[in-house]
Amino acid sequence: MESVALALPVLLAIMALEFYFSKKRGKKYFSFPDTISNLSIGIIDRLCSLLFAGFFYFVYQYLQTHFAILVIKPTALNWLIMFMLVDFLWYWYHRASHEVNIFWAQHVVHHSSKEFNYIVGARVTILQSFVRLLFWCILPVIGFTAPMIVLMLLIHAVYQFFTHTQMVGKLGFLEYFLVTPSHHRVHHGSNEKYLDKNYGGFFIVWDRLFGTFAEEKEQVKFGLTKPLTSRSLIWQIFHVWVELYAAVKLEKRWVNKLKILFGKPDLINPNIRKKAEKFFLTKKIKGKISDLFKQYIVYQMAFSLLALILLLYFSQALKIWETYAIVTGIVLTLINCGAIMEQRKWVFHLEFARFVLIILAAGCYNVQWIAPGVIVLCVFLIYYSSLQRFYFSRYLAPSPINSI
Repeated sequence: MESVALALPVLLAIMALEFYFSKKRGKKYFSFPDTISNLSIGIIDRLCSLLFAGFFYFVYQYLQTHFAILVIKPTALNWLIMFMLVDFLWYWYHRASHEVNIFWAQHVVHHSSKEFNYIVGARVTILQSFVRLLFWCILPVIGFTAPMIVLMLLIHAVYQFFTHTQMVGKLGFLEYFLVTPSHHRVHHGSNEKYLDKNYGGFFIVWDRLFGTFAEEKEQVKFGLTKPLTSRSLIWQIFHVWVELYAAVKLEKRWVNKLKILFGKPDLINPNIRKKAEKFFLTKKIKGKISDLFKQYIVYQMAFSLLALILLLYFSQALKIWETYAIVTGIVLTLINCGAIMEQRKWVFHLEFARFVLIILAAGCYNVQWIAPGVIVLCVFLIYYSSLQRFYFSRYLAPSPINSI
């Protein structure tokens, strides 16, 4: 985890450089709401990876120990063979994630941003890792060891991160056999001619072989064919699961239910999302959020990133309850950022929940802080309504969220 903690600032620096140079060139590749949403989802994924890091390694090791067909040593030739195999499996995992609804439900999060930049490259969820596990399981069964698999998957993932940019044009002869930023821009496009194209991770040859290749020839429109209108972090992650459940429930016959689950996304009635949003998403507050609260979101995001880096670096030294307290605090903070942008009426109650968490964590860390914490909490409760009114008086200043 320390290596991940050290690598994270480097990746953040690369994202910052892309932002700087895009602004310098006058390119509008970033917007405030999407950037915050993309970072939030990326942070959630890193937190989940921290909690489940040992699980995936255990599965690979268990399968290799008990079911391996061959004994594969880490020679140069075997590394090359595994790299080709990993990329081949990635193509089919990625294709299934677009063409099978139960897989699309976890992968859609990566595509729901209207932007395309390095931050979008980090917009993934732990659910994708569990689905990928179904495809990667063949590797230890063949005989590749857990350390080899984990390292190779990391290398493969890092390469794909760098294909998420609009700052790099076409790369000449490399376009014929590698997945380039141009190819991956097509993959993220909602243009009709770009749908379900360019699934490759490292080599584009798989798409050329299996008829899913498309060249970038027209301006790419990024995002979903039916874009999300909500900035809610929870809704962005789980909305397709809700839509899928509703679509299956509407079908009477089991055959039709299975068709929905294992069919393509266009089998889900688009009207379901409107009804689901009306049911699950609370009403918004009328008005624009203030520049003060825009800055407040930026500070919270900076705190979340710093807390994530420190958590990754010191995770081995922390107690279990300390780890889960920090993770909970970060998650509540990210949900809070989405709720502010979404202008949800319950946002102040979430602020209070974070405040209570801080008091509880302080009390667990040092019992001497329990009494002062309880006093502060009682004062907060007495003046709850007044504090809530003050909060929203600052929140609803008439200044819109502009692009960064």
